[in-house]
Amino acid sequence: MTRLLSALALMAALPAAADPVGITRDMSAVTVPLPGGGSAVISREQDNEHRIDGDWARTSRACPPFCIQPITPAPGVTPIGELELMAMLQDPEAMVVDGRVRRDFEGGSIPGAVNIPYTEAADRLDELGCEIDFDGFDCENARPVALFCNGSWCGQSPTAARRMIEAGYPAEKIFYYRGGMQAWRLLGLSVTQ
Repeated sequence: MTRLLSALALMAALPAAADPVGITRDMSAVTVPLPGGGSAVISREQDNEHRIDGDWARTSRACPPFCIQPITPAPGVTPIGELELMAMLQDPEAMVVDGRVRRDFEGGSIPGAVNIPYTEAADRLDELGCEIDFDGFDCENARPVALFCNGSWCGQSPTAARRMIEAGYPAEKIFYYRGGMQAWRLLGLSVTQ
């Protein structure tokens, strides 16, 4: 009887088996190339009891400057969700840009994203397929680019999109992941260390 009670106590102390957490019904993970070479796997947290905490759990920030951003930050820009962003991460022609300041990028980002802080975006269009010319940039061969920042209340990537367009980047080549890092983390998706 003592052994039975000990076994039952041990079983009660063990975590329950987690139900698998996929990205979609048919996709459990995606592998994306990294800017410096190699690859990373994006999947979701498998702990069914997982919760976000810290700054990512905060729901309210003072407005201004942290006002809710429009779903489309500028005419011609296409809003996208997580699945479209993952497809762009896998597309060798596309580029996914974390528009946050370097400190935030270094605190964790979406695997495969490159950091071009919003304050530098309009000056670094050559990294996105534009060529420097006498008048600024020729963006005839601009790459499709997805921008994101901290979340729906963060104005960094919307500001980057508007500045890029003013500098000559075609709006139809810009995609905006409005959910940003907050939504990415809320879904338990992989984050760089």
